[in-house]
Amino acid sequence: MSLNNQVLDKPISAELPYVEANLSYLIPMAEKPVNYTYEPPPGIPRTNATYQTHKLPIYNARSISENISLDREGFAFTGHNTNVRNFYDEDEVRRVYYPEAEQLLKEVTGGTKVVIFDHTLRNAGQSKPGENNIKEPAKRVHNDFTAKSGYTRARLELAAQGIDDIDTLLKQRFAIINVWRAMSTTGYAYATPIQESPLAVCDAQSIAITDLVAGDLVYRVDAKRLVARHRIGETYGVTYNSKHKWFYFPQMHRDEALFIKCFDSAEDGYARFAAHTAFEDPTSPANAPPRESIELRTFVFYPA
Repeated sequence: MSLNNQVLDKPISAELPYVEANLSYLIPMAEKPVNYTYEPPPGIPRTNATYQTHKLPIYNARSISENISLDREGFAFTGHNTNVRNFYDEDEVRRVYYPEAEQLLKEVTGGTKVVIFDHTLRNAGQSKPGENNIKEPAKRVHNDFTAKSGYTRARLELAAQGIDDIDTLLKQRFAIINVWRAMSTTGYAYATPIQESPLAVCDAQSIAITDLVAGDLVYRVDAKRLVARHRIGETYGVTYNSKHKWFYFPQMHRDEALFIKCFDSAEDGYARFAAHTAFEDPTSPANAPPRESIELRTFVFYPA
């Protein structure tokens, strides 16, 4: 099922059905953007960045999903059944979903080693900042890691998991890949696909390196974690470029998976950063239930 190493002759066609939606881009700024992951002390803004929306076509990529590659476009899509019954049960996610995703990633990428280091649940209807770990959909164009923070986060998380010989691992090619899935689980919603705030992904080939703006992401101390979270991470904000090509997979359900390349250590032609954002789909029903999704952040190590 390798989606990653295909030789692709057929380019993505713009002659696809699409919706038009407003995407929120970073406005260029002189200073480094700073975003807090929590409510900062009084007098400090949550972010110093400002954003502007641009109305853009977002193409339905379902009909061309087999012609899309993590190594070229920076994202990929496949059907995949999961045995998870309740994604809100953290123990079940770690016990059942992590091994499922690890095996799936090896098949999709050809990677020889996969380390899952984080997962995030999103549901605007259940998100209670400071009370639970459920987040709302992120509605700004961004990429989760930078050319710098891909390495620093890898060292941090591999050390936290007690993995040996980190220096040797990081000398071989590795990528940080986000595994994104709908997770409706209960009642009528079990069969309800994502309608509200679907995810759009930007073809990495259409992103210029000058569109990516490194910004600080400030974390709060979390005493429950083995690794202190009082630290500053780094992510990319993205400035507008008319050449950006956006795609989505409408009506995603729990037995489908979307893969997003957030970092690649290779600098010899592989897609390295695929920007992404949630967006308001104008075709969604007004009474659509809040989007329920889970994303895994993973390290994938390729053959040396």
